[in-house]
Amino acid sequence: MPAIGTQVQRTETGDALARARQRAALLPDLLVEARRILNTVNTGWHGRRKRGVGESFWQFRPYTEGEAVSRIDWRRSARDDRTYIRDQEWEAAHTVWLWADPSPSMLYKSEQAHVSKESRALVMVLALAELLSRSGERIGFPDITDPSSVRNGAERLATLLSHATSLPAKPDLSKVRRFSDVVLVSDFLEPVEETLGILQKLAHDGARAHLIEVYDPAEEDFPYKRRTEFVDPETGASLTFGRAQDYAEDYRRLFYARRETLSSFCKRIGWSYTINRTDHLASEALVTVHMNMTASIGYQGGGS
Repeated sequence: MPAIGTQVQRTETGDALARARQRAALLPDLLVEARRILNTVNTGWHGRRKRGVGESFWQFRPYTEGEAVSRIDWRRSARDDRTYIRDQEWEAAHTVWLWADPSPSMLYKSEQAHVSKESRALVMVLALAELLSRSGERIGFPDITDPSSVRNGAERLATLLSHATSLPAKPDLSKVRRFSDVVLVSDFLEPVEETLGILQKLAHDGARAHLIEVYDPAEEDFPYKRRTEFVDPETGASLTFGRAQDYAEDYRRLFYARRETLSSFCKRIGWSYTINRTDHLASEALVTVHMNMTASIGYQGGGS
């Protein structure tokens, strides 16, 4: 589904380098905003750790700067020139992959919105990275960094994102393993079949997913009237309506049908689907997602 609700806004994304510079310029302020949001809502929050989940060996992986030296497997590391960490299966249950959609449609910001969808998505991801790393969780970002447990998870992720020259439109989730959580933050405006394909693969691999739909108020309300040109930010294709208001009802029906399809799929297999308008507080969705993540492993409160 193209970004039908996006009124003509010819944002020049330029080449990958220009887009990377734009993202890098945003990240320092977004990191500060993420920490501010987190500090207003994290009182009394608990980690997701739960004893008794798979103590068997899971994998060796390269050591990441900032991790505890005590976790190094020196025997495995002695075989070659790399330093390795030995992961147990229970650690996979405390691994969270975070992803913010980098596609052009995320750049949209209407007059009714406070921020662009991209800014909101990155703030959500950085806030979750900060929260999860404080709790000792292992966090990763597809195509950017493998999961690791470091105390400055949000700052480290922001640095890595700011140096990324390009990000693929779809996340590479091939490294996601059984028991892991995956948080996908997007407008989910691509064809529903494509998104369902990604979700079905995650379900088959035994992961848990939490979707956060970030959307602009104009994309839901469709406030357009009279002659209006709409441009698909993904392809550049345009469509002009002489009386845009005549299409509002049909558009809203399609908009909500897409959301219902995705949220129903998630609900059916015990995953979560959270929505967040960019003219509403990011903290609203953040609290909901964290509650869903703790519930997904049976956390009951009062200890780890």
